[in-house]
This record gives sequence, structure tokens and C-alpha cells, in this order.
Amino acid sequence: MTDPSDTASLPLAIAPDPDALDFAKGGGLLPAIVQDPASLRVLMLGYMDRAAFDETLRRGEVTFFSRSKGRLWTKGESSGHVLELVSMQMDCDADTLLVLAVPRGPTCHLQRPSCFAGAPAGTLAELDALIETRERERPEGSYTTRLFQGGLRRLAQKVGEEGVETALAALVQTDEELLGESADLLYHLIVLLRARGLSLADVERVLAARSGQAGRR
Repeated sequence: MTDPSDTASLPLAIAPDPDALDFAKGGGLLPAIVQDPASLRVLMLGYMDRAAFDETLRRGEVTFFSRSKGRLWTKGESSGHVLELVSMQMDCDADTLLVLAVPRGPTCHLQRPSCFAGAPAGTLAELDALIETRERERPEGSYTTRLFQGGLRRLAQKVGEEGVETALAALVQTDEELLGESADLLYHLIVLLRARGLSLADVERVLAARSGQAGRR
């Protein structure tokens, strides 16, 4: 489901100092865990030597050292399903990399989003990505498309209606009904944010900033 095509809101590629990485510990190779920055789903595990690390930064596409091929291998060089680099960071022992990268198509050769079939992902982040795709492509027959076509005023009204229904459910309805109304509210709120050119990640950044001020409340 994850197909965030606009990386403008993502940070520029950042990476640790390669001289700080302990390539020697693993015989010249570091495990590199690749994670989707939108859904936080773990996509795959590969290995990087110093040349693969440098090539990843140079190309902006995740490149590994393939142990089976015995050479550098850029993910998607045959399929086109590349991993566009966002950032890399090392662990506390400087012998493992966490790579954040935007997947352009399925990561797994079995056409799955992840090489780990049951890898968990943030449901709201995936919904946000899907809504972003609907806003851009406007497929016919889609309820989300109709919401966007209705305009910002109608969307704001819809969010207000869903908010009232959620509040009423909290007072007089069952837990199941409250959860259903809450899901409707969150969905319509994400659509409204996208209509304003914003995303769930923008809200999360505000919450993160506020959490740093929690002691002052």
C-alpha cells in the first residue's frame, strides 16, 4: 500500500561519518536494515561495504554488496523498484546501519512490499500514503476522490460532522460504535490535511515538538 511519491517533505539524505563505521568487525561488511520512512515497515536486510555505502550516497539509491554476485548491487537495477535514500544511521556499536528509504514499487522479489511477509507497519501512515495517492490520481469511483472534488469547505464540514458523531458515540453508544466513529473521524481528517497540502507526518512533528515541552505543562 505504501507508495509515497512526493519526497519533498522528507529530509535530505544524511549519513554517519564512514570513518566511524566498524567495517572490519564483519569482514568488511555491515548489515543494513532498510525501513520505509512513511509506514516504518522493515523492508529488507542487505549488506554494505565501504564502496556500497559511498555509492548509496552518490546515487541516492540504496546499493548493497551482493554476496551471491560478488559485486555492488543497486536495489531495483533490473526491476526498476529502487529504494530512494532518505537517511542512514549507525547503531551504538557502529557495526549496523539503519537505512530509511522510499520504496518505488515492491521491495521483495515476490512482489510484496517487504521481504518479511508479516512485517508490521503504521496503519495510519499507510492510510495517509494511500490518500495522498488518491488526491494525486483522482481515480473514478473512489469515495476519497469525491471528497477532494467536493472542495475544502465541504471537507471541513464533514470533519465537523464526524467530530460531533464521535463525541455523541462517547456519551451514548457502545465501545465498538465509538471506535468506528473515531476511525471515520481520523480518515476524514487526513483527507482534509491532504487537501491543504499537509500530511499526518506534519501533525506528528507538532506532537513531537510538544512532547519535548511536556514538563512545562
